[in-house]
Amino acid sequence: MTSPTTTEQRPTAQHQEEELTGAEIVVRALRDEGVEYLYGYPGGAVLYIYDELFKQDAVKHILVRHEQAAVHAADAYARITGKVGVALVTSGPGATNAVTGIATAYMDSIPLVVITGQVPVALIGNDAFQEVDTVGITRPCTKHNFLVKDVRDLASTLKTAFHLAATGRPGPVLVDIPKDITGHKTLYHYPEKVSLRSYKPTVKGHPGQVRKAMQMIAGAQRPMFYTGGGVILANGAEELVKLVRRLGAPVTNTFMGLGGYPASDRQFLGMLGMHGTYEANMAVQNCDVLVAIGARFDDRVTGNIAKFAPHAKIVHVDIDPSSISKNVRVDIPIVGDLRQVLAEMNQILAEMDHPTDARALAAWWAQIEDWRKRDCLHYIQNDEVIKPQFVIQKLYELTGGDAVVTTDVGQHQMWAAQFYGFDRPRRWASSGGLGTMGYGLPAAMGAQLAEPDSTVLCVTGEGSIQMNIQELSTCLQYRLPIKIACLNNHYLGMVRQWQEFFYGSRYAMSYVDALPDFVKLAEAFGHVGLRADKPADVEPVIREALRLKDRLVFMDFQVDPVENVYPMVPAGAALSEMILV
Repeated sequence: MTSPTTTEQRPTAQHQEEELTGAEIVVRALRDEGVEYLYGYPGGAVLYIYDELFKQDAVKHILVRHEQAAVHAADAYARITGKVGVALVTSGPGATNAVTGIATAYMDSIPLVVITGQVPVALIGNDAFQEVDTVGITRPCTKHNFLVKDVRDLASTLKTAFHLAATGRPGPVLVDIPKDITGHKTLYHYPEKVSLRSYKPTVKGHPGQVRKAMQMIAGAQRPMFYTGGGVILANGAEELVKLVRRLGAPVTNTFMGLGGYPASDRQFLGMLGMHGTYEANMAVQNCDVLVAIGARFDDRVTGNIAKFAPHAKIVHVDIDPSSISKNVRVDIPIVGDLRQVLAEMNQILAEMDHPTDARALAAWWAQIEDWRKRDCLHYIQNDEVIKPQFVIQKLYELTGGDAVVTTDVGQHQMWAAQFYGFDRPRRWASSGGLGTMGYGLPAAMGAQLAEPDSTVLCVTGEGSIQMNIQELSTCLQYRLPIKIACLNNHYLGMVRQWQEFFYGSRYAMSYVDALPDFVKLAEAFGHVGLRADKPADVEPVIREALRLKDRLVFMDFQVDPVENVYPMVPAGAALSEMILV
């Protein structure tokens, strides 16, 4: 499709009347958008573009070893910086390999622009070499996608793609460009603004609804804040912290929202949901007013929807109107940019003489402290076998809690979420909605490029790491000093845990046999490999890895093979029906 866009054409003097090829337009547009890194892999359909990339150095290209990794790296770069991540892949298998990364970003509302090559316009539909219907394939997992059939539409389409990716509820936008279009020429005019008739995201919350919400919150006996990834995406953490602290209310983050409220703060009850804390889940189930901010009430948070927060009136603030009352009916909906809505809430709160019922709030906190006494994350570390929780706690301790953390998917992911406390946003990158194994290492690459002076930890498992382990080669090429912490339990751990609980301990294909020697494998890729076999090895291995500031270090921790993630809410159960240790 072509872009349904009106634009303001205000070319700068050096761009005015300049005739460029489609490939030159792509590279110039990326430069004009301020793109720092482009993650990609070349192929026949995008060689004109790669030729133009070769002629300049403003946009730095990162050559990955698999297209899925290109999109994951761009995704994490976006999560950590707040900028739009950009990936470039070729047609056919290049595009299909990228689909998992695109779907990952779509589920987590991450702003990406993915540029794919396509066969020449005249060959589309002819089953040409390396042709797939990229627009059709990616329609369900992109915010929008475009097929550019006229070079004159290319600049405005790219501008529209960046606009769509970054505004409203963010998401991945794909631009499919046939090879001949990249060779055709036209005058280059890059629009300053984009206006789409059918796309006008609501930014300012309805004042009456915001005031009504604050009155309900002020009148609550047992208030509870439930905040998600939308707080991070909207850069609303500062306003959220101000609001919650002034109200004195308890707060929980979703998995995607970690870092949106400081984990070390007394008012923070930990993560909620399937593997959330006892106190967070119980507070949600027993509150009388639930304030959901930038969250979408997904199944891993709500458990049994019919039993979710049964006593609560619900306020829901979100940029996406389609998310409101989609899964759980809410009482006061507010559509708008979260940072602006939270700022307005704070302004209204400042005008209130008595914003909370102090006596009721004290009784509510007494109940919460009683739930906290359950110490639901308790585990016992002996001298014989390494507990995975112990590794995460040591990583937190020895990095001062200030590392950027990426993960793959499984038990290690949940332990990282539970035991590595994030006190600020944009330090956490993990596949939440899609649950993509193989995300962690390429995400760490994007995170390290985004934060070159930060320690970047990739917490993974021996199953997940092998899905994109070829990216160790990319890390060597670009000298990315990532620290990989592999919780190696010789199982597909979360699969094994479910099989233990719900499938009569029949461990069908969840034992990982014939594992590589990860230390030797890391060394074969030109990196450092370290192994910890017993608890006493854990701290020295981490200290050595952190000492080697300029090297990628693969830490292979041989952890308890039968340790489970607790608490756990079984599928179909209410949040209060947790399996505890």
